[in-house]
Amino acid sequence: MKPTAVRRTVLAASAAALALLATACGGSGDETKGDEGKGKADSSASAAPATKALTAAELEKAALAQADVEDGKVATKLPATDDLAADKVKAEDAACQPLAYALSAVPAGSPAATVKRSWTGEPKKPAGDTSPEEALLAGLDMEKVLIALASYEDGGAEQVVKDVDAAVGKCAGGFAFTAAGEKLQILKAEKTEAPGGADEALAITATLAADEDIKAPMKVVVARKGATVVTFAAVNLASAATGADFDFPAKISDAQLAKLG
Repeated sequence: MKPTAVRRTVLAASAAALALLATACGGSGDETKGDEGKGKADSSASAAPATKALTAAELEKAALAQADVEDGKVATKLPATDDLAADKVKAEDAACQPLAYALSAVPAGSPAATVKRSWTGEPKKPAGDTSPEEALLAGLDMEKVLIALASYEDGGAEQVVKDVDAAVGKCAGGFAFTAAGEKLQILKAEKTEAPGGADEALAITATLAADEDIKAPMKVVVARKGATVVTFAAVNLASAATGADFDFPAKISDAQLAKLG
């Protein structure tokens, strides 16, 4: 792929992930039986008694900090492109709205308090004999994750997880949504294996129609601990340019969920 094509594709995918890519580069149907267990929450957890919603100050204290990670960079003050309001994200099909929010790291429902963070991984170092195009892709081979923490009262946290779960089932064949004025097309969405550390969690891989006919993967984890829901929306910059799959950086969700106790 030519460098200009790589650049256009990366920028297109960045719009889909609310400038996840641009800021990283600039700043540093029904489920089938075979899908049973994938990304599913523990049903017993949903029946647990509701816990008190954390305040904004408590969420701030519980949010990921630089000292909590072994590598990469944690940002505590996000640009507007990484911190969209709920009214800036709109799915064409209302049934897909919870999933559009999750892909955009926008807290759904009516949270009592919210806090956001982002984490950007370290770029890979290209080999000395690589071509300029390969070197560019190697430099983009890193993940960026938007992290949204939201606390809820009166069972709101459990409802958020249920709504996202339902949206994945209804919108698995794809849907369109607008984020910050940019229209985006998701080709498909499917549940995958959710990371541990939460009372219940969903993991989702969505495929975005990007530039140059690239089908770019996006990863989302929606996890609940008590009355708090944490949404992790991740992209890999090189994957956005090539369409290759990537692994969700579970070390980041592990670190964040551990801080919630």
